[in-house]
Amino acid sequence: MARLMATAACTAFGAVVEAGGERIGPAALFARVSHLASLCGELTGALVAARWDEASLDVLAAGLDEQGQKLPSKGWMALRRLGWTRPPGTAVAAGGGGLRSGVYVSDRVRRAAEEYAARALRLALHRRSILTAILATWPADAMRRSAGEWTALRAALPSGVTVAEIRNRTRQVRAFVAGHGRLPVGLCELEDPPHVAPQILLAAMDRQQVTLDRVDAATARLRVKLPLCAAPASGRDWAWHVLDIRLPAPVGPDAVLHAPTLRPTRSGRIAVDLPHSAPAPALQTTGHTVAVGFDWGVNTLLTGVLGRLTPVGGDGMVRVVTDGRPLTFDATVISAKLHRLRGHRERLAAKRDHYQALADGLGSPNPHWGHLLDRATVLEVEHARVCARIRALNHALAWAAARWAVNQATALGARVIYLEDLATLEARGRRAGNARLSGQVRGTVAEAIRHLAARAGIAVVTVPARGTSKLCPGCLHPLTHHPAPDRLAERGWKWAHCARCGLSLDRDQAAARRIAARGLLAQHHTRTDRTTGIRAIRTTVEGPVGVVRRPKKTTRRLRRTRQAATAPPRPRGPRITPGKGHATPTRPRHTTTARAEEASRRMPEARTVPATTRPRAVQRPAGHDIPTLDPYGPVPDHGPTTPTPPGVHPPRRWARRSRGTCRRRTRAAERTGFHQLHATHVHPLPARFGPPAGERRRPRRTRKA
Repeated sequence: MARLMATAACTAFGAVVEAGGERIGPAALFARVSHLASLCGELTGALVAARWDEASLDVLAAGLDEQGQKLPSKGWMALRRLGWTRPPGTAVAAGGGGLRSGVYVSDRVRRAAEEYAARALRLALHRRSILTAILATWPADAMRRSAGEWTALRAALPSGVTVAEIRNRTRQVRAFVAGHGRLPVGLCELEDPPHVAPQILLAAMDRQQVTLDRVDAATARLRVKLPLCAAPASGRDWAWHVLDIRLPAPVGPDAVLHAPTLRPTRSGRIAVDLPHSAPAPALQTTGHTVAVGFDWGVNTLLTGVLGRLTPVGGDGMVRVVTDGRPLTFDATVISAKLHRLRGHRERLAAKRDHYQALADGLGSPNPHWGHLLDRATVLEVEHARVCARIRALNHALAWAAARWAVNQATALGARVIYLEDLATLEARGRRAGNARLSGQVRGTVAEAIRHLAARAGIAVVTVPARGTSKLCPGCLHPLTHHPAPDRLAERGWKWAHCARCGLSLDRDQAAARRIAARGLLAQHHTRTDRTTGIRAIRTTVEGPVGVVRRPKKTTRRLRRTRQAATAPPRPRGPRITPGKGHATPTRPRHTTTARAEEASRRMPEARTVPATTRPRAVQRPAGHDIPTLDPYGPVPDHGPTTPTPPGVHPPRRWARRSRGTCRRRTRAAERTGFHQLHATHVHPLPARFGPPAGERRRPRRTRKA
């Protein structure tokens, strides 16, 4: 059994001062945590700024101290071995270690700040390695690399680098070249020291500063020593605080809790990032016979199929078959919403920069200078709100898609999920399509799928993405792409057609079949990265995918027999209700008139005569009294609308949605988290489908009994 690490997002709403038992509310707790976060952030920022040079990064990248020994994995211990504990301008107070003159902090607080600084510098090493590879293989045309230049860049890059990271670093270098006329020397010249967010890494402290205990299955108790003021002068300005944290549902009773990270947010609450570890089943990379392959799409975020590896003949040959049922997670509405929000964000940023430029040009003596700055500030606040909205939608959409994919694999009995390798997936085409594609949350979806699948005991493996939509999954003949199945004479994108075998189906579904086949046929080439733990297949093994019929469903008689066998027994006794002196009248049979009367409750009233019109215009039907109207007066419901008198509210023009519509939306929200998503229902299918191992070529059927 392995252990799965995860982080739960919790909130601390209050605390109790352990010394006097005083109860403090969210506002006072937020102020004291903010004081500690400011102290840690000030020391961390000074440490990072003091060591932001290429020489210091070279020493940290070597991983050895002055004696030639390997640096420990803990960041604060590594910085102390290197002697990077105090930036210039700091002093040691009499109490045992201070941030600046007159401020007292303990050694445990300094550990948290040093750990944060070490993590920031080590993260810069990753960006530095990518930048070094890009500068070493800088292309002749910065806008487009050739195939040989891409090969050289891939060989120089570290493992696990995505195309988005390469594109972003390339754009950053191009901007530097446009401004300075030369390539940058290194990362420290290209970037300023990273911004330090206000947070407290309690994992670097010991029991003299923080303790964490579990009270019950749903509550954890955190004891932490916080400052009582912004600038504590001695140890008397620090006090123990007890925080009761409500654990969310994903933190099971068998999970082991670890020291959290405290973050004061902009909304005035204390966010508690609580890491926990739980036992997880060991994942297998080979020996799979049933798998689910998913293809990435622009509007349809995920399209998957179920594949099964079946033997053919007795010579050890195998082939991949599928039942042909598509699994789609269509997020068109959410993607359109995100696209509109991104456009709105860009417009807000452009207007903000315009007002800021106008204000800078006018200067402070001008009377319009303050007005322009106020407008720029308002736009900056709105820009931050739109960015937060985009992040929240991306996060919710990514985890909804990941949960749906893992549920489908679990219901279908698959122990492995095959995805396209994002490192080899690049958008080529129109600028609008590239913008929609680059704004998707594929990396977050992939990480979420790996996390949820590890909990369910399902392995996630990436396969090469190049050429999955180029060849037919049935005969491996080149495909032609068209707008729709009835427009095969036109060139398009959505629909795939094979001229050899006559295959005609959705482009993403055809690609998903080839992804499942590549994974099942090349599963012996699966390799696991030791640093990231990502499983990937670099070798491409092609094979046709056969489509077989699903097992036949049971008949109505057998279903009724099973229902009768599983139904609870009827209570004993007379079937006639005691005290009932007459038989229950039988309900009349539904006739056409009765059905029309039943449906009339949902339909508008059907008139038996024409609507009222002017006299002498039409002949009045016999037997109906139509009121006499003024031949020269206004006709009801015609002409201009009469204004509503003041104080009189007009009737509402909306009607309550039908019960079926509400139920469908509720079920969609329970399944995906969004009302607007269209995702395939999670239906368990029997794993016994496909041709048998013998000589018979007919699909195998399940027994009806």
